[in-house]
Amino acid sequence: MLFFDRLQTETAAAREQLFSAPIIAKAMTGDITTELYINFLTQAYHHVKHTVPLLMSVGGALPEQKEWLRNAVAEYIEEELGHQEWILNDIAACGTDKEAVRHSQPNLQTEMMVAYAYDMVHRINPLGFFGMVHVLEGTSITTADKAAESIQNALGLPTKAFSYLRSHGALDQDHVKFFEGLMNQINDPAEQDLIIHSAKRFYYLYGNIFRSLTEEKMPCKV
Repeated sequence: MLFFDRLQTETAAAREQLFSAPIIAKAMTGDITTELYINFLTQAYHHVKHTVPLLMSVGGALPEQKEWLRNAVAEYIEEELGHQEWILNDIAACGTDKEAVRHSQPNLQTEMMVAYAYDMVHRINPLGFFGMVHVLEGTSITTADKAAESIQNALGLPTKAFSYLRSHGALDQDHVKFFEGLMNQINDPAEQDLIIHSAKRFYYLYGNIFRSLTEEKMPCKV
């Protein structure tokens, strides 16, 4: 079995737990308020702004024999530059002060996911960061476009309020194929196990961010 297929299979239960977060169903059906959408964007800003710094740390920490992966990280950095500003512009298009959001603090669940990401890169193994990439990109292509359409129809917000969601929807499928190709070059069983472990943790942590937005109880199973 190719590693990407194994990654998909062995994280299926964790992925299902994330998608069971009530806010996802609300977004898909348009059962959402502008306040809730802004809260989602606010927490997205607080973790997306760390994507490029984390990628830079990953690139610097990879060993020489992983130079091929460092080159891929450089491509990711180029693709991800400035995405946090897209989110702030979406927030402004919703009628909210984006500078107030810029200077706000993340909620507990968002801060914990970001902290785990840095801990993974700096203390455990930079390869574990690809568990986070798997979770965030896979979640986006599954839900983002449909959620954007449903939310816009329900709230009547302008198209410019959805640049973040729409840029991370179906258009992100090329990124997922690129990621799949990278993962299928990871042949060391210990490295594969690490990425699977990391992905399961990030599914849990990201799911908790979603649940926090509607004040749902966090699941115990990780």
